[in-house]
Amino acid sequence: MSKLSELSAIVEYGKLREVEAAVEGALAEGNAPIDVLNIGLVDPINVLGEKFRLGEIFVPELLIASRCMKIGVEKVRPLLSSGDVKSLGKVICATVAGDMHDIGKNLVALLLGSAGFEVIDIGMDVEPESVVEALQENTDAQIIGLSALLTTTMYAMKDTIEALEEAGLRDRVKIMVGGAPVNQKFADQIGADGYATNATSAVDLAKKLVGISTSRS
Repeated sequence: MSKLSELSAIVEYGKLREVEAAVEGALAEGNAPIDVLNIGLVDPINVLGEKFRLGEIFVPELLIASRCMKIGVEKVRPLLSSGDVKSLGKVICATVAGDMHDIGKNLVALLLGSAGFEVIDIGMDVEPESVVEALQENTDAQIIGLSALLTTTMYAMKDTIEALEEAGLRDRVKIMVGGAPVNQKFADQIGADGYATNATSAVDLAKKLVGISTSRS
C-alpha cells in the first residue's frame, strides 16, 4: 500500500495520533504536496461526506475524520503557498447562520488561496447581514461562497441570497454553494450561480465563474 493510501485510510478511520507521521511519510515517498492534500486528505472526507448524505455514517464520525484532515492540512499548508501567483480574483467565504461547522469551508478557502484567489474568510454561523456587510467592505469581490453541513441550516443560504438582493448587491457577485445536504437542484431553487460537490470542484467552479478556462489538456 502506498503512503498516500495509508494516509487516506488513517483520515477515513479517524486515527488522530497517526496523521502527522502519515503526512510526512507521504511527502517522503515523493508525492507532491497538492497530491497529499487532494488524495490523502480530501478524498477520504469526500467519501465520508457521501456516506453522511446517505445516512450510512453520522456527524461524530464525520467530525473526527475532519479533525484528522485538519491536522494534515496544517502540516502540508506551508508547502502550498503561492505568494508569487497573480490573483485570479477575490472570494468571500462563509458558513451560513446557525451552522458551526467550518472544516469544508476552510478547505475550500485553502484550495482557492493555493489556486491564486484572494480569500476573505468571514467564519462560521454568519448571519445574512454580515455577508452583506462583507461585500460592502470588499466591493471588488467577485464571488461569495456559502457552506452548510446540516439540513437545518441549508436554507440560510436562501436567506443570504435574499438579503443581498434586498441590499441591491446580488447582481454584483456570483454565488456558489456547497455542503453535505446541498445539491444542484437546491442551488437552482435558491438562485445560486453554481454548486460544487467538493473543495477541488469548488476551485474549478470559481474559475469558471470569473471566466477562467479550467481545461487540463
